[in-house]
Amino acid sequence: MLFPKKVKFRKWQTGRRNPKRDKVAVRGSQLSFGSYGLKATSPARVTSNQIEAARKTIAHSLKRAGKLWIRIFPDRPFTKKPAEVKLGKGKGEPQGYVAQVWAGRILFELDGIDEATAKEGLRKASAKLPVKTRIVTRD
Repeated sequence: MLFPKKVKFRKWQTGRRNPKRDKVAVRGSQLSFGSYGLKATSPARVTSNQIEAARKTIAHSLKRAGKLWIRIFPDRPFTKKPAEVKLGKGKGEPQGYVAQVWAGRILFELDGIDEATAKEGLRKASAKLPVKTRIVTRD
């Protein structure tokens, strides 16, 4: 599971998403390493568990061939209060980490395998993620 080694603050302010002013990723929007990639077409927060599930799915479909790059990292902590606890009494404890993903961001890249295998692996991985995605290739 991915998480930062050290954080400056244990709990971050959540922030809110305004659908009218959704950002489009500029940084990390092009294929840098591989020939095939999975690109987000909608914004969302992706947890470290979801990234790991997608990674395992891609690795299983690759069958130890090719190379995989994970282009997002969960660096934002999210908190949660225990079950059946009344409101108030402060903020909950950190539960895990999420990566804030904007539309246009490349999530995974693949190289060293044929196109059909790459597209099948990325299609299966997209089912594990909370974002709408599309498969992109290097021109």
